[in-house]
Amino acid sequence: MSSINHLCTVALLALFSLTTHAGDEPVLSSGQTLYLPVYSHLYHGNPDKHGKPAETLVSTHVSIRNTDTQAPVRITHARYYDTGGKLVRNYIASPVTIPPLGTHEIFVPRTDTAGGSGANFLIGWTAETPANPPLVEALHADIREARTLMFITTGRVIRVR
Repeated sequence: MSSINHLCTVALLALFSLTTHAGDEPVLSSGQTLYLPVYSHLYHGNPDKHGKPAETLVSTHVSIRNTDTQAPVRITHARYYDTGGKLVRNYIASPVTIPPLGTHEIFVPRTDTAGGSGANFLIGWTAETPANPPLVEALHADIREARTLMFITTGRVIRVR
């Protein structure tokens, strides 16, 4: 096989592995705990004479989206931890039900620096009947006249009920 044919075959196999098949269904769950990395600030640039890099504060908009078209999901907790792993606060005082295709949002303002550069959320959810897991993302932003900084982090499952 020529190297060009080999590269084409490898590329097609890679593309095929990334596509979903008509029969593929998401794995349903009755609940999970999700880990969502977030940031109060970002370090950047070169260190100054004291060895510290520049720091930019960002706001964090957490979006918890129920991806199930039939079943509601219930958010049991949204615990916010700092860089050292210490609980800063729980954003859910009592369980919140998200209807099918609904969204629950949490906002951490730019002025809230308690989390630090290694902050995170642990988000728990349950469902009465197995449901599509929610999509959990955090949009980080610092928008000013001269520049815009935006990026997204995504939650990942660390525990299944």
